[in-house]
Amino acid sequence: MTRFNERTLTEVKPQATASEAPARPGATLALTSAATAVALMTYTAPMVTLPDVAADLHTPLSAQAWLLNGTPLGLAALLLVAGSLADDYGRRRIFVAGTLALGLTTALGALTSSTWLFTLARIAQGAASAALLASSLGLIVHAFPSPRGRLHATGVWGAFVSGGIAVGPLLSGAMPNWRVSYGVLGAAAVLVAALSARLLTESRAPRGGRPDLAGAVTFGLALVALVAALTLGRDGWLRAPVGLLVLAFVVLLAVFAAVERRSATPMIDLGLLRHRRFLASSSGGLFTGLAVIGLFSFLPALLQQTVGLSAMDTAWLFLLWSGLSFAVALQVRRLAGRVPPRWQLAIGFLLHAAGVLTMLGSLDAGSWARLLPGLVIAGVGSGLLNAALPLLAVESVPAARAAMGSGAQQTFRYIGSCAGVALTIAIATSSGGGLAHGADIAMLVSAGLALVAAASVVGLREQ
Repeated sequence: MTRFNERTLTEVKPQATASEAPARPGATLALTSAATAVALMTYTAPMVTLPDVAADLHTPLSAQAWLLNGTPLGLAALLLVAGSLADDYGRRRIFVAGTLALGLTTALGALTSSTWLFTLARIAQGAASAALLASSLGLIVHAFPSPRGRLHATGVWGAFVSGGIAVGPLLSGAMPNWRVSYGVLGAAAVLVAALSARLLTESRAPRGGRPDLAGAVTFGLALVALVAALTLGRDGWLRAPVGLLVLAFVVLLAVFAAVERRSATPMIDLGLLRHRRFLASSSGGLFTGLAVIGLFSFLPALLQQTVGLSAMDTAWLFLLWSGLSFAVALQVRRLAGRVPPRWQLAIGFLLHAAGVLTMLGSLDAGSWARLLPGLVIAGVGSGLLNAALPLLAVESVPAARAAMGSGAQQTFRYIGSCAGVALTIAIATSSGGGLAHGADIAMLVSAGLALVAAASVVGLREQ
């Protein structure tokens, strides 16, 4: 297994093979950003349509976590292997395949008629999104080899993460029903795939060897066990099935670590876990999923059920949060050289905590207006997170392994998202005081996790 040191992390530059054509920076940034936005729009589509989807598919409250968690589960399970495959076998190839698969699986999701079929379609969408997201940053690093260019490009890409989050709920709320929105998103993904196949150039950093399928299988099964445990925990955390699932998660995680140590081409070099910059990137992604995505994925549905807003009204309200996140992420590149990405993460988490605490009691009071200050503060924090995370991801590994680094950080992000969504739903729906009281408890937990995250990334000082 290849090992890296701190000098390697900063000095290795991506190398093109003799057969590779020169990259097209403008086309690369435009297409990777567009595909990323579509992937995040697909990811966030159920945020405002969850009540309608659940009613249409006859999904009980206890199973609604699966409607939200399908895509992050597919993402978390395959981001690492997708990043490694992109570096080894061609980033353009994996990107185009993933974008096309996203279009097809999203369109199929519109035709499902049961909770489990919809969940399977969402898992497939997550797997396809993993391929395009992990390869996106690898393509960007190859197309923008200079630090200044890379800073600009990762900032724009991070802003489109926020942009997709902002537009997804609006598109879903504006459509006649949730099935039509999935058809529109599927068509958009197929269009981007067709343009990418024509305009992007190939790049790779081959290591030789076979894909780490054993690692992918054990890691995916471990995540399924974790999400199932968190979902079933709503009905009692001390029950035998929950304990067995947690035990299965721990055992499978240990098996995954053993597989990675023995593999000639592991999904992730476990030696990177000794490097503080990589740990800061990974913990930042994990807590973004736990604290931010976990809460804001279910909060719109809570708002509809407690305050009585329509799906479209909820989408416009949350545009304040996601739109500010987009605008801030675009401007964060101006902080380059003055505020390190690690400190941007810490400030982002602190702002999220402050914004969430400001929103306490708003649902219980039945007032959407009381959410506004908190959404503004949390939106600025989210923008800082979305801008700093991709830059830190590619800086924490050798440039030739940028897709793997992106995959690793985003894997932790969506592991956190899976756990965060299941935890938020479990807390909000199991409170004896009703959904509004449960939402307040979920907000307190989210704020507490964000404070822990801020302390963790600051504590991981660079050597």
